[in-house]
Amino acid sequence: MTSVITGDIINSQKSSPKKWLDTLKSVLKIYGETPSNWEIYRGDSFQLEINPKDALKACFLIKASIKQFDNIDVRLAIGLGEKTYKSEKITESNGSAFVNSGECFEALKKTTLAIKSPFETFDVTLNIMLELALLTVNNWSVTLANLIKTTLENPELNQKQLANTLKTTQGNISQGLKRAGFDEISKLIDYYESQIQTL
Repeated sequence: MTSVITGDIINSQKSSPKKWLDTLKSVLKIYGETPSNWEIYRGDSFQLEINPKDALKACFLIKASIKQFDNIDVRLAIGLGEKTYKSEKITESNGSAFVNSGECFEALKKTTLAIKSPFETFDVTLNIMLELALLTVNNWSVTLANLIKTTLENPELNQKQLANTLKTTQGNISQGLKRAGFDEISKLIDYYESQIQTL
């Protein structure tokens, strides 16, 4: 089983691509090479093939990275399934993971993060949890988004070290993580990772 994340930047025309494009690329690079593992196309759309276990954490990292910039956000659809055709370019590869990701992406109306797999019960449960998480995530400020990005990228750092990195106080870090719902999101990621292993 593999997973494919399809995404696009919301309101991309309201922000200079110079700002967010390099940030997006640097996050995608963590998970592989372009164009075989990820590709940015049509200016503000992208696709990433990723180990299913890492897909949700990657989505929250992409969200936090993009929400560091004013006025823009990102829509993300995770598709789980098989890869039956491998091309040199991910956008030309195929299989149920790609189909599920595309269909899930097309179906994103009011929400900006959803999942589609061959397992309906898993999808229903997880999509309800994601919608609840987004009530908090959608309201991340630029500062909170930057804090979440730094925390997700450096899981080994404690609050004091995070405070040094972000040149702020430990109290601010602690309050910021609370406001951003970081503990709850971490639990959601852990739940997702444990469920993926049972599919």
